[in-house]
Amino acid sequence: MKGFTLITGGAGFIGSNYAARCIERGEKVVIFDNLSRHGTEENIEWLSDRFNRDSFTLIREDIRDAEGVKAAASGADRILHLAAQVAVTTSVTDPRTDFDINAKGTFNALEAARASGRKPAFIYASTNKVYGARETVAVVENETRFDYKDLPDGVSEEQSLDFHSPYGCSKGSGDQYVRDYARIYQLPTVVFRQSCIYGTRQFGVEDQGWLAWFIIAAVKQRPITIYGNGKQVRDVLFIDDLLDAYDAAFGHINTVAGQVFNIGGGRDNSISVWMEFRPMIEAMLGHPVKTRQRDWRPGDQPVFISNIRKARALLDWQPKVKLDQGIRRLFDWVMDNQNLF
Repeated sequence: MKGFTLITGGAGFIGSNYAARCIERGEKVVIFDNLSRHGTEENIEWLSDRFNRDSFTLIREDIRDAEGVKAAASGADRILHLAAQVAVTTSVTDPRTDFDINAKGTFNALEAARASGRKPAFIYASTNKVYGARETVAVVENETRFDYKDLPDGVSEEQSLDFHSPYGCSKGSGDQYVRDYARIYQLPTVVFRQSCIYGTRQFGVEDQGWLAWFIIAAVKQRPITIYGNGKQVRDVLFIDDLLDAYDAAFGHINTVAGQVFNIGGGRDNSISVWMEFRPMIEAMLGHPVKTRQRDWRPGDQPVFISNIRKARALLDWQPKVKLDQGIRRLFDWVMDNQNLF
């Protein structure tokens, strides 16, 4: 099959949403996924029910299988590389598997793109964790949140890299490999250092997808653990806005190949993980939410806000879904699909 979009990790939260967008446009889509994560089989069923099973190709294989990835990429015009081990805590307990999936798996995807001979446009979903804990950046503590003392627009792409945790190292390794393949092999690659992405079809767990996890746990009356004082701040980005960013990068690939972008909600869509989020979820539920508190987790950033000026300038992109709108949409989806959790 020639001329298609390959989505590694395409049965996950982000991948299935982007697959749906591509299918809606009449594009050919190949999903490469081992279906190991909770929710992936449900996402494939959702795509099949929404569009019919013949509207996309599913290759149930592992990103660690170099030959399998190579075969899947043959003929691809675009590759969105999302396949990953996504939890910092898991990387600490099992760093070898984390390395094999994130670092080696990304290398496999790049080599598959290079071997195809077609120079497919290649987007890599990196992470803001490549900037590390950033202990030297001045932070102030306010009533409901931490904030930067001297970075009103947040962290730019010029910030020094400081891989922290095995997860940070493995994703950071892929980040730099993707960037370098544009320089050395002239592959049209783009790196997205993504902040907290949230939205419908997100099967969040405590270790990953915190905003979705808090909503799911609150709705299902499951225990919620708050690490630290709950004033930690993150910029969050609704899934539709992320998909717009992917489209923008693919659409501008001739001018942005080799570039790195911070992709997040920016200051306008920043929120403290519990002190500011808690009133929102309790208002939607109509009753208080019980929590338990634990010590800070190692390497947890008091605040991370992406400076997204570069993406605005070069991709003509910016978030459209406001924080309260996105959280309401995710809450409504969880309420309507409680049987999935």
